Amino acid sequence: MLTMTDTIDLIAPDDWHVHLRDGAMLKAVLPATARVFARALVMPNLSPPVTTVADARAYRERIVLALPKGSFFVPLMTCYLTDDTNPDELEFGFRNRIFLAAKLYPAHATTNAAHGVTDVARIKDVLARMEEIGMPLCVHGEVTDPAVDIFDREAVFIERVLAPMRKRHPALKVVFEHITTKEAADYVADSEPGIAATITPHHLMISRNAMFEGGLRPHHYCLPVAKRETHRLALRKAAVSGSARFFLGTDSAPHARHAKESSCGCAGIYNAPAAIEAYAQVFDEEGALDMLEGFASKFGPAFYGLQPNAGRLKLERTAWTVPETVAGAGNDAGSELTPFLAKRAIGWRVKDESTRA
Repeated sequence: MLTMTDTIDLIAPDDWHVHLRDGAMLKAVLPATARVFARALVMPNLSPPVTTVADARAYRERIVLALPKGSFFVPLMTCYLTDDTNPDELEFGFRNRIFLAAKLYPAHATTNAAHGVTDVARIKDVLARMEEIGMPLCVHGEVTDPAVDIFDREAVFIERVLAPMRKRHPALKVVFEHITTKEAADYVADSEPGIAATITPHHLMISRNAMFEGGLRPHHYCLPVAKRETHRLALRKAAVSGSARFFLGTDSAPHARHAKESSCGCAGIYNAPAAIEAYAQVFDEEGALDMLEGFASKFGPAFYGLQPNAGRLKLERTAWTVPETVAGAGNDAGSELTPFLAKRAIGWRVKDESTRA
């Protein structure tokens, strides 16, 4: 049970949207997620992407082999949808517990989305099969029409893609991932059952101003981009509302510092080193610490048809400073990672005696 003192005692949380990358980067970033989260839904946008059962099995094995000794972390796998995804392959993976969900990336919408879906009409048979078998669809909710302003792409996606798709497939379970706008929060809250949304710590803590404070700030650039302050406040209201339609998904997305601080900086915020602490700070600031356990530990498993974790996570109210950089995938200059909230003080920290078995 959540205590209202200087400690928080939670059912061990899950991260329902994380990028763990592969190879040396996987080994560098996995411990930050595994130290806190009992399970995580791992995004499939590798290069090449995870599009088959064999791909998912192999990637899951690489994650398990990279885990720190003694870790109880469980990776949950997703299938990257393309125009050519085979519904039979998808169903086999879902029924055999290899895929928990499938991911819809509109083509070229974000990192490694070049193989994504060019038009949802191309995957109508896939969506119909997913609706039939109860397989959740995770959606990167942005249109890629160059005529649409980048700050409007999520709202336009609801109108042009999401609402019509759900009308054609009313029983399809949909997770509207990393929402960034009031329009998205309102759409999810007001819709018929069967839709939920994840919210990141950075979209709860920064508005689009953060990308331009004192110059260009590439470590605050992500996709979807942060929006106006009115949208940030709407997301905070949704997150702390106690509605089971909103739950934790960090969208932690590491890129080496030299890839972020370049002439074409990569999109993605690496928040895993302080993610749960950042969420705790937001809920504390909103006077809603009693709502954190549902958001972090209960609502996600319930939507995906899983039980909450058996372990516990404890946080304590104590000031600490997020490091300026953490180790990345190499030893050369610029290969380190700049975490979200770098060099900033934060008021909550995970206690060592937490158990996540």
